[in-house]
Amino acid sequence: MSLMIEAIYFVTAAVFIVGLKQMSSPVTAHRGIVWAGIAMVIASVATFGAPQIHISMDFADSPNFILMVLAIALGSAVAYISAKKVAMTDMPQMIAMYNGMGGGAAAAIAAVELVKLSDGGASHGVVIQTLAVLGAVIGAVSFSGSAIAFAKLQGIMRKTFRLPAHQLVNIGLFIAVCVTGYWVATGSPVSFNEVILFFVLALVLGIMVTTPIGGADMPVVISLFNALTGLAVAFEGFVLDNAAMIIAGTVVGSSGTLLTQLMAKAMNRPISNVLFSSFGSDGGEAAEEEIEGSMKEVQAQDAAIMMAYADKVIIVPGYGMAVAQAQHKLKEMEDLLTARGVDVKYAIHPVAGRMPGHMNVLLAEAGVDYDRILDLDEINPEFPTADVALVIGANDVVNPVARSNPDSPIYGMPILDADKAQNTIVIKRGKGAGFSGIENHLFYADNTRMLYGDGQKAVAELIAGIKEL
Repeated sequence: MSLMIEAIYFVTAAVFIVGLKQMSSPVTAHRGIVWAGIAMVIASVATFGAPQIHISMDFADSPNFILMVLAIALGSAVAYISAKKVAMTDMPQMIAMYNGMGGGAAAAIAAVELVKLSDGGASHGVVIQTLAVLGAVIGAVSFSGSAIAFAKLQGIMRKTFRLPAHQLVNIGLFIAVCVTGYWVATGSPVSFNEVILFFVLALVLGIMVTTPIGGADMPVVISLFNALTGLAVAFEGFVLDNAAMIIAGTVVGSSGTLLTQLMAKAMNRPISNVLFSSFGSDGGEAAEEEIEGSMKEVQAQDAAIMMAYADKVIIVPGYGMAVAQAQHKLKEMEDLLTARGVDVKYAIHPVAGRMPGHMNVLLAEAGVDYDRILDLDEINPEFPTADVALVIGANDVVNPVARSNPDSPIYGMPILDADKAQNTIVIKRGKGAGFSGIENHLFYADNTRMLYGDGQKAVAELIAGIKEL
């Protein structure tokens, strides 16, 4: 039976990897999610055949079996209901929460194994105990850090919270976690109080690391915690001698690490700068810089004329589009423009929105052709030949100060070259700065016109204007 379970784990892990590969393209992403989900279900069912689990409906005879069934039923019900109800604008918060749950689960596994040792159970050996401790600290940090990320994105707490000498406090906490972790990893027997102290310190460390990080960095932080969760699961897979956990955790950890690196590169900032700075909280030096020019308003009818008689229009969506749920209206406007012979494309920045792929998912939901959705490197050379760049809800990712002002917090970050289009129209609710608090110089450019109002309503007015021509 054990050999059969290991074989099932191997097959499901292979399917999981294939499914993850399928998720790399919007065309095959749905199929990949289905495959990976089926693989996880099969692996979970196979676990019931493990020798440690005695299948019986009598709780006294088989507590593990009953608890597993209850946990799966409750978890599945909560996940199904929440997934059905969550709005696309709240998807980043949901991803942060699920990442945290994965890390918390890995930490809980470690806690059970370490508490067994504190009760006089047989030692796993220093190597396995060390892996349990590593998985515990990484999982606990991911859990509490993801909870803070969720609270920030949900608007429950302020964007940042920073103590005096905050990084020194974090260094002290990290040293304390290492010391208590060493005690737990090498102790035999392990003190129960040491285990409790270790987990408390690890959870507090996750909170303290995340609270100073600004909202503009949340996509990178969520991706990083995703990688940490995978790593924690892999470590606990070694503790439990579970091949499925080892492979799945390793794949998730490595893919999450690569994604985090790509996103940090897209912002031209090292991971250390993301973790140990507060960009996205109170703005930066550029927020106080004097800006030449003024914002110039345009009416929807005039903007509609500009686009209707253009040869090429590039649409730059951002989180504001998600909040306004304007993607379906954009698709309707795209259809009207293409019917008039206008070449319409969408420009996606790697960190647009509040999580990786946020804009791609929204546009795909509206039925936008995948071939029209281009990333930064593909679309930037086309902006100088575009008659109109329509920016809806994007801010920092189109801010030309990233190219011109070395004092700006976003200096050096690759941006979408919307300012290089012949005309730029920005749909925006008001005149305030974006989520990071940095004033956008694009809004004051000579070739930029501001169309104020809710994103969906503004696009509806553009549609009406195009139809009248």
